[in-house]
Amino acid sequence: MDTNLIVRLFGWKATLINGDTLVMDRWKWLSKKLPVRKTKSEGYNLLDVGCGSGAFTIGGASKGYKSLGLSWDKNNQLKAQKRANICQKDASFEVWDVRQLDKKKELINRFEYIICTENIEHIIDDVKLMSDMHNCLVEGGVLLLTTPNKNLVPMWGDDYAYTENPIEDGGHVRLGYDEQDCISICKKTGFELISIEYCSGFFSQKITGLFRFLGKMDYLFAWSVILPIRVLPILFDKIIPYTGYSICIVAQKINTSKE
Repeated sequence: MDTNLIVRLFGWKATLINGDTLVMDRWKWLSKKLPVRKTKSEGYNLLDVGCGSGAFTIGGASKGYKSLGLSWDKNNQLKAQKRANICQKDASFEVWDVRQLDKKKELINRFEYIICTENIEHIIDDVKLMSDMHNCLVEGGVLLLTTPNKNLVPMWGDDYAYTENPIEDGGHVRLGYDEQDCISICKKTGFELISIEYCSGFFSQKITGLFRFLGKMDYLFAWSVILPIRVLPILFDKIIPYTGYSICIVAQKINTSKE
């Protein structure tokens, strides 16, 4: 599937339906928490830590932010920059290992918002990553983070095998987080925890499981099968009680200046 052609035809949001339903769910949550910025900024004011394909970085730019996405994957970053250019969005991408975020001194005390989606569960020293993101925010700045819910119901294709001495090889180094984990890590790293929420309910998870199963045989076939039923999570996930796939937190860098 030529994603760049789809982006040219339908805009950056087309990338949100290029894969499974969980990606759209995360953007819906982020979008609700990320207010439209009406004044133009000269410098970066939104950082996407572990930006993947860059969809959320571009999404932030679509809401008026000058966005910077960081990821170790050079090919993904080149694709993301091309899509941002196609859409004429103020988003830039740099190749950087976010485990070394503290070495990007030029990013300290710079951002109003940081987004970090489905990334921290891949990092052994999660406390350091949280501390580094805290340092990159201006006072009053906000972190929007999603990560797998430790108590989720595994769906087809989930692989949560891990050891007591995990290796950072691209996979998960921990099952995920629960509410107490989120409270604890925010307390350790200076964040004020504003809220804990969840995204991706019953239909999202079942449709994504089907997509992953069929995708093992043929990606385009899998995508065409789930496309007509992607409306189900939008209509019904809010009313069907089910364990959310991702736990989502809003946390703030509190004002530490003296009165």
